[in-house]
Amino acid sequence: MSRKPQAFDADALWRLARIGAPSLSPSGAAAVAGVTRHDMARNATQSSLYLFSLLGEAPRRLTECGDKDGSPQWSPAGDCIAFTARREQGGVKDEEPQLYLIAPDGGEARRCGQVATGVEGIRWFPDGRRIAFISWVWPQHRTMAAQAKALAAFKARKESAYVTDAQLYRHWDHAIPMGRVPHLHVMDTATGKVRDLMAGQTLSLDWKEPGADSYSVSGDGRRIVFAFDPADEKRPDGLFALAELDVRSGRHRVLLQDEEWDFDAPAYSHGGGHIAFVATRRGCKHTAPAQLGVLDTEGRWAVLAPDWDREVTAPLRWREDDLALRFVAEDRGRSHLYELAPQDAAPARLFEGGHVGAFDSGAGSLLLLHDSLQFPPRLSTLTTDAPRRIETLNDALLARHAFGRHEEVWLKGGQGEDVQMWLVYPPDFDPKRRWPALQVIHGGPHTAFGDSWHWRWNHQVFAHSGRVVACVNYHGSSSFGHAFKDSISGRWGELELQDVEAGSDWLLQQRWCDKKRLSATGGSYGGYMVAWMNGHTGRGVPPGRYRAYVCHAGCFDWQAMFASDAYAWFPLELGAAYWDDPARVAAQSPHAFVQNLATPTLVMHGQLDYRVPDAQGLAYYNTLKARGVPARLLWFPDENHWILKPRNSKLWYAEFFGWLQQHGA
Repeated sequence: MSRKPQAFDADALWRLARIGAPSLSPSGAAAVAGVTRHDMARNATQSSLYLFSLLGEAPRRLTECGDKDGSPQWSPAGDCIAFTARREQGGVKDEEPQLYLIAPDGGEARRCGQVATGVEGIRWFPDGRRIAFISWVWPQHRTMAAQAKALAAFKARKESAYVTDAQLYRHWDHAIPMGRVPHLHVMDTATGKVRDLMAGQTLSLDWKEPGADSYSVSGDGRRIVFAFDPADEKRPDGLFALAELDVRSGRHRVLLQDEEWDFDAPAYSHGGGHIAFVATRRGCKHTAPAQLGVLDTEGRWAVLAPDWDREVTAPLRWREDDLALRFVAEDRGRSHLYELAPQDAAPARLFEGGHVGAFDSGAGSLLLLHDSLQFPPRLSTLTTDAPRRIETLNDALLARHAFGRHEEVWLKGGQGEDVQMWLVYPPDFDPKRRWPALQVIHGGPHTAFGDSWHWRWNHQVFAHSGRVVACVNYHGSSSFGHAFKDSISGRWGELELQDVEAGSDWLLQQRWCDKKRLSATGGSYGGYMVAWMNGHTGRGVPPGRYRAYVCHAGCFDWQAMFASDAYAWFPLELGAAYWDDPARVAAQSPHAFVQNLATPTLVMHGQLDYRVPDAQGLAYYNTLKARGVPARLLWFPDENHWILKPRNSKLWYAEFFGWLQQHGA
């Protein structure tokens, strides 16, 4: 007798294991990846490394001691795995992430050297004796001993103030380390000796998100190509160039720099004759698509498949014969793995998503980390017939639940153009019954909702609450071509509102839809949209159409949003800076339409959110209360733009559904 499926709620979501990006062994027979598990009772997280076989053997946990073991990279000879972790070993407790090595057959991991300023973004040199990594250092100091002394002095200071004269000083939820910059280093794995490859130079990597995709080590180990901002003063919207560093001498030369183009994510071909990279012509248009570029040893470069109207994302991987490149790109709400040869007008699709979150290839093997609305990220190897799974870490837990089906529909939205909407149904959906509907509006705005698993805004959890979930990929969304993405520039809210309302029109026309129980929610730009919709009651939104709104980390006042870490981007999107054309900016800002607010709203925000500062949510909440509109505030002092702690997430969902239920939605 089969058991009745259990509800898929926040507890069930947080019980699932979360698999990270994999690294293939040189033989192609195995892979290593980080696996993160959460303990709701302890409100704790632990990440360990797991070995996965491509030959049919069961997965095996490789590390046990650390709490945050991650970023594993298999050595070129396959004899060990490098990873970063914070541990206690030899009586020394790591204050910053350090480099560790472990044999693939297990045993105790060994700390490799000691870097006071920490280790991130690791890559092996081809000789298997050295590892490149990134560390945030004081540029005036040349030795690691001097860095350690400077760090100790910084931590011992009695003042807590952050002092800067930089334009770029914050990113998402953290301040750029005061007085420090990200440099490339090399470590000898036998001795632990470290050398700063950028010491004494004005060079540094990306201040916002430096990582392993910021650079590439050549096949002979003599050179490193990296992306950097050549401007003396770093800006949030700076255009990057490519440079090459001679490992032995430390000297560098600029390979590619153009005032119209941004270059990033460089990758040497195996033979070293070419460098692939992501090229974006942001100097001409801030919404320019990210394209695939290739540079040769003569300094000549070109964009491959320039007429292909989709965007390339890092990492870039050369095929083993160096005759083609592999990468992930979105297309109409899905994310696929592609392969492109220089002579091709468009790439060939190697794997169709769902959603491809990461991949690795080598020795004739191709490994994918992919997911869908129906399942969380899983590892599969791509064969000539079909993808074959190599792990079942979550299968037993998922078997307890039944998931509702999903589908996509197409609507006529703004400008009479086709707009995609995804639907996720409750597991027990019966079209003969009446069901409430929930519009979930994605952020960005230049992202897209699609056939993917979302750990924070999980659409199966939403659907399990007994609601049909609808997600419109409004004008401005990614994956539908540049014209569609750029169409909202200078008029935020206009076309998006028409698209969302077209989706609601479609929902209300369905026989199964309970027309009195429609609600809407969104986060970030989606939060902006529900605030915009509330202010447009009677001005594009029929009065009483929505029973309730939930606004998470929503933008409310575009002038005050100049406190955001992305302040340089908003004038480009809005079409003006607030001091040049305040009327134009206000015309796109929800705060200018508060006289129309009417719909009960739950406002949620995190204090550590630097992208949409929490003053935005507080101002919106205060305005709702002052205007006499029912409102409730959920404010997290220890969360950022996202709710990342298990217990806070559980409360988030409880408040979310409680608010909808309270208002009959």
